[in-house]
Amino acid sequence: MRVAVISISDRASRGEYPDHSGPAVEAGVLALYPDASISRALVPDEAAAIRGALVAHDGVDFILTTGGTGLSPRDITPEVTMAFCDRPIPGIAETLRALSYRETPTAMLSRAYAGVHGTSIVVNLPGSVKAVKFCMSVLGPVMAHAVAMLHAEGHEKGGSP
Repeated sequence: MRVAVISISDRASRGEYPDHSGPAVEAGVLALYPDASISRALVPDEAAAIRGALVAHDGVDFILTTGGTGLSPRDITPEVTMAFCDRPIPGIAETLRALSYRETPTAMLSRAYAGVHGTSIVVNLPGSVKAVKFCMSVLGPVMAHAVAMLHAEGHEKGGSP
């Protein structure tokens, strides 16, 4: 499985503090798919930078973004992702929000989006390390199946890890 992890944070991209959520996403992927090939990017909350990172990783199986999904005026990750994607996958975002709400009521404020661009599945994850770990525990087990379905390999090939 080929996965791109894009961390979206003004402050981390300026070096004001380290990116912790990107490594948490990577760890979540590798825990279930130890042979996964992972590439990383860190960009500010700027539409052109986010889109550039999405385009640069086009063609991988999954593009997992972290950050920029809240209510702040600079949180534009969902809008950029939606414009990049060809088709939505509403069940992913709905499920992550619903299950995350059980952990913390503020999850209902997430505007995260999930969709398909070509042969890549793009999922916005929160910027919080705790939230990323939880979301990866939900998303991770269905990633291989999602890739198999996207590539028309049928239900048999993409079971759980």
